[in-house]
Amino acid sequence: MEDVERGIRMRHEALAPHLNEQQLRLLAGAEANVIGHGGASRVHFVTGASFRTIHRGIAELSGAEPLPDGRIRRPGAGRKKAEANQPELAAALDRLIEPTTRGDPESGLRWTCKSTRVLAAELKKQGFVVGHVKVSEMLAARDYSLQSNRKVLEGGDHPDRNDQFMAIDAQAKSFQATGDPVVSVDAKKKELIGNYKNAGREWFPEGEAPEVGVYDFIGDGGKVTPYGVLDIGRNEASVSVGTDHDTAAFAVASIRNWWETMGKPAYPAAKRLFITADGGGSNGSRNRLWKVELQKFATESGLEITVSHFPPGTSKWNKIEHRLFGRITQNWRGRPLISHEVVVGLIGATTSTTGLRVQAGLDKRPYPTGQKVPDADMAALAIDRADFHGEWNYTIAPRAQS
Repeated sequence: MEDVERGIRMRHEALAPHLNEQQLRLLAGAEANVIGHGGASRVHFVTGASFRTIHRGIAELSGAEPLPDGRIRRPGAGRKKAEANQPELAAALDRLIEPTTRGDPESGLRWTCKSTRVLAAELKKQGFVVGHVKVSEMLAARDYSLQSNRKVLEGGDHPDRNDQFMAIDAQAKSFQATGDPVVSVDAKKKELIGNYKNAGREWFPEGEAPEVGVYDFIGDGGKVTPYGVLDIGRNEASVSVGTDHDTAAFAVASIRNWWETMGKPAYPAAKRLFITADGGGSNGSRNRLWKVELQKFATESGLEITVSHFPPGTSKWNKIEHRLFGRITQNWRGRPLISHEVVVGLIGATTSTTGLRVQAGLDKRPYPTGQKVPDADMAALAIDRADFHGEWNYTIAPRAQS
């Protein structure tokens, strides 16, 4: 009998992966028929098939219980789906996975990561009999899938957004037509100085990639803020790497540095300067210190400074983001920014296939935050606001120096 059982086991193991449910029943029934009396018990012991399955296989072989053509089980046979036995299960699952802004505020999962195991556990608390595999199947059947957040909403979709873009374009062309400089300005994100991981990959000999710290924290190196001024017409830029706070005073100091080192030599006869900037941050449209510092610069340089801010939520359209900052990030990818000198060197070495030229320098001067601008200083501004969104478009003229 041991040889018989061994044969049954070998045949079952060899054929089972290739047979459907009906064929497995027929195989079990055939094995039981060959053994004869007690065959069903031996097949059950060896294969684990239920007695009901084995006897149904015997009946189908004898023709006593024929199946309709094309079917492998009788209509209505098999375990009913969990949804059929529990009609409210599907609706309960849908309620759990609704976005939190529309979901039940009393739900225990409102602030919880909704994995299939967590969902199954919550459904069980509600009295349903369901496992995480079934939850996964139900989600797939309802066209749910794991998805991350998508950055598509720019925010602040101002009704005059397109008109402001048109106004900026027209102003830029007007300045370029008269040979006056047009610059795009902004502060790049703060960078941590030290032997820390920098995003991206670079070519190194096998096994010689830089080893960096496991944890990022602000050590003795601190942080730096690169503030860029991109001359759109000449495709060249100046970047001031500030070691203190990113304030309006720092922003204008960076513009002043560009003018003294690059702008004035390139535009010796210029009397006007056009600046495009984001609507927020150190060069924001509502920043009072920004305008006061621009007034000082206008008076010192003798330049009439026209500023146009991008509408809310459209900072990515600022040319400096793509033509300068994107290139800087690409140039230092995978390289730890271990010192101020490394940051300045990598920024200064940034180029592009279109001929971008960059100069960079370190600015260690203090720029304290929290400076209050008196109303009297604002009233003294020689500012002319445009008829169209004067908060976004304005010109600051030099004042007579006493």
